[in-house]
Amino acid sequence: MPKKYQDLPRYDADRPSKLGVLLVNLGTPDSPAVGDVRRYLAQFLGDPRVIEVARPLWWLILHGVILRIRPPRSAKAYREVWSDQGSPLLAISRRQTAALQQELDNRLQGPVQVELAMRYGNPSIPDALARLREGNAQRVLVLTAYPQYSATTTASVFDAVSEELRQRRWLPELRFINDYHNDPGYIEVLARHIRAFWGVHGRPKRLLMSFHGIPKRYREAGDPYFHQCKASAELLAKALGLEGDAWALSFQSRVGREEWLKPYTDETLKRWGGEGLQSVQVVCPGFPTDCLETLEEIAGENREYFEQAGGGDYRFIPGLNASPSHMEFYAGLAARHCQGWPEAGE
Repeated sequence: MPKKYQDLPRYDADRPSKLGVLLVNLGTPDSPAVGDVRRYLAQFLGDPRVIEVARPLWWLILHGVILRIRPPRSAKAYREVWSDQGSPLLAISRRQTAALQQELDNRLQGPVQVELAMRYGNPSIPDALARLREGNAQRVLVLTAYPQYSATTTASVFDAVSEELRQRRWLPELRFINDYHNDPGYIEVLARHIRAFWGVHGRPKRLLMSFHGIPKRYREAGDPYFHQCKASAELLAKALGLEGDAWALSFQSRVGREEWLKPYTDETLKRWGGEGLQSVQVVCPGFPTDCLETLEEIAGENREYFEQAGGGDYRFIPGLNASPSHMEFYAGLAARHCQGWPEAGE
């Protein structure tokens, strides 16, 4: 039986086209209620890019164990960071979207439409692509909020975009930014951000650069994430003039019993605390938008590990979020990747 493609608005050759920019982040539950968190976790942890385990076995583990135990604990953590604007990730991402729209309106020659999407939860990738279609975006650039590439993040977004577009009769031109882990503009914006923090709070004895972890076996299977995190950290340390033991790299947010990328953030901070380190600051270069993993895990939970082990002053350096310098960088990155399209101009 012939495939039924999505119906499209009637084609109008006289209708002006737009350039679409799809800004994608990981996602968030609709609320910190246990039911909403469970639905979010089911989508997130059900992604075969995130958990590479045989599907029948993983389905039993996920629905028989994890989704019965984890949602109440995760909901409690979300409640600690939730605000009147919703989850921090969504609220900040909305500000980023508005700022990026304004920046690109000023930079590009033709009309542009920026839409926000979350890989898991809402606003969804299908809904955001539908809005771009309604706006007659005939060229679409996908910009993921993942500076470092991983199959668990960037490739998963590609899967979701492809799955949605493969249902359409007419496809837009598509470009996809894989990563920007060593982009000089990204490194400089981060370095300026950290130096500004130092100007207010002082320079620490040690700076810890904490990235989200992935299972070690993913790296061994060929995922470039570890190497890109290492490159970002080394470039940032060089830009800040840090040498020797003035800085370190670590990985956070591991789950389960298998080995993940090391060194682990929590164990590193416990060890430093036990050594009586006088001051430490933690920055998360892989998180351009503050979220549960930075605000609850790094700013809260890991602070306790460090201080309870005997450490001194502990400070979390917030993410770049919707700062003007960050959004100027994003706009410049998008504009470079749009070169050759009519809306980008000469």
